Amino acid sequence: MSRTIKFAKAGGPEVLEFVDTDVPAPGPNEVRINVKAIGLNRAESMWRMDAYIEPVKFPAGLGYEAAGTVDAVGSNVTGLARGDKVNVIPSFSMNQYFTYGETIIAPDYAVVQHPESLSFAEAASVWMMFVTAYGALIEDAKVTQGDFVIVPAASSSVGLAAIQIANYAGATSIALTRTAEKKQQLLDAGAAHVIVTDETSLLDEIMRITEGKGARVAFDPVGGPNFAKLISALSFGGIAYIYGALSEDVTPLPVLEMIAKVLTVKAHNIWLTSGDETRRKAAVEYVLKGFESGALKPVIDRTFTFDEMVDAHRYLETNGQFGKIVVTL
Repeated sequence: MSRTIKFAKAGGPEVLEFVDTDVPAPGPNEVRINVKAIGLNRAESMWRMDAYIEPVKFPAGLGYEAAGTVDAVGSNVTGLARGDKVNVIPSFSMNQYFTYGETIIAPDYAVVQHPESLSFAEAASVWMMFVTAYGALIEDAKVTQGDFVIVPAASSSVGLAAIQIANYAGATSIALTRTAEKKQQLLDAGAAHVIVTDETSLLDEIMRITEGKGARVAFDPVGGPNFAKLISALSFGGIAYIYGALSEDVTPLPVLEMIAKVLTVKAHNIWLTSGDETRRKAAVEYVLKGFESGALKPVIDRTFTFDEMVDAHRYLETNGQFGKIVVTL
């Protein structure tokens, strides 16, 4: 039996319940994992409220990331054996698989060997953040030396990953934060520039930093009214990625400006990368090399115990964290 976290109706963190579950043997292409740590994501909060990119089938589990040890493998699984340390990469629907449990089942394509340089808590924190940022900045935009990359909500886990990946690629990161409270932390985390948007003009500062040219890439999880400002801050031929909807307000598009500057606006999510075998392998290789070189590093804000999952979700929704929230077992 395994304690698993599920919810029978949409709502706040209080709808999460511990359920004793008999975890079955893995199917032919599945892996059963004893979980040591779970990484939390904004997507799971949206999923719990049934406000995500697909409808929830109740009763539902949740969770995209985990680190632990293999308990059993299916008959078709190769390269993994009982006792191996592994990580789960987000690459499946939470209607099919989930990671909030003491023992879980995962599809074999979502399971990778654990990076030995990382603890279980660190490994549970890295895959959503780095693969999401990699997919937009490296795989699609192919950022490189001379490029400027705007990173709104820069203290989020994906924001911090975007800063590190932009730096790793030789580009110049411009981190955005609402208040000065996190400015020094962002500089310490590697941001080349930090703009405190409540205290200064976003557009004026970006034009100053880029010597009037604008940034080639904006990587935004927020949307809402400020998205139009990001469009204005882009260079001719620039690209704006939107990968989240933290703002509940309407996201306007300044169409004439977009036409004049021949801009591209792209919706982005991790599945473009993690859902394709070739792209997923390339992403994992890139991130692992980043860990080995020291260019990419986990950033954990706070850890909770499995019993504290409700509190962890409440903390997640304060939007006050700097980096990843991790739950340990």
